[in-house]
Amino acid sequence: MNVTMALPWPPSVNHYYRHVGPRVLISKDGRRYRDAVGAIARRAGNPSFGVPVAVELELFPPDNRRRDLDNSLKSLLDALTCAGVYEDDSLIQKLTVTKNKPEPPDGLALIRISEYEQTEQTGTGGTGPPVPGDNP
Repeated sequence: MNVTMALPWPPSVNHYYRHVGPRVLISKDGRRYRDAVGAIARRAGNPSFGVPVAVELELFPPDNRRRDLDNSLKSLLDALTCAGVYEDDSLIQKLTVTKNKPEPPDGLALIRISEYEQTEQTGTGGTGPPVPGDNP
């Protein structure tokens, strides 16, 4: 199964959570974002992955301000979990993120999710730490 969705620009992790006493809660902006992602997932037919996945993200910020790429990821990936697109974001085995030119006024996150197929890769030589159970 492969799924492609266009999502709104995610709130940064700095705006997604709120500290209330000793507790950490999802902010009002975070809840609105989760609701929007859930509605988009429903329109896409409620895709649901229960197997390891590969996620490809193309981020189009709303403007040219400097942004840390990783600040956008947590809220976006958690919203997809909340929407049931995958059972848990621990199923993500491969994550590719590209930041593109701005898409004013609101920005955009284009996401492609597919089942992850592990391919066996061999090392390129060199030395490294010993591998347990690998006796030469």
